[in-house]
Amino acid sequence: MIIYNVTLKIERSIHTEWVEWMRNVHIPAVMATGFFTKSLMLRLLEPPADEEGITYAIQYTCNNIEALRRYQEEEAPALQASHSERYDGKFFAFRTVLKVLD
Repeated sequence: MIIYNVTLKIERSIHTEWVEWMRNVHIPAVMATGFFTKSLMLRLLEPPADEEGITYAIQYTCNNIEALRRYQEEEAPALQASHSERYDGKFFAFRTVLKVLD
């Protein structure tokens, strides 16, 4: 099993609206691609949020690395562009890929 983790630091000025958009629009759109079996939205508690913003991690679970690669090639560019256009200059993001060990 593979976890695709997207960590984002969001400016405080858009924080509440961003959380709602992620819950109601973006995450459902990612899940609708059919590549993932589960999603989880987390808020970083430590280190605590600072003046610059609040940090979140969105985790998407898929069955194998091939499914993730297909998502990254076929769906991710448009979904990431939608997020970037909407919140341009108000966030920082990085992505990691993790393998769940038995």
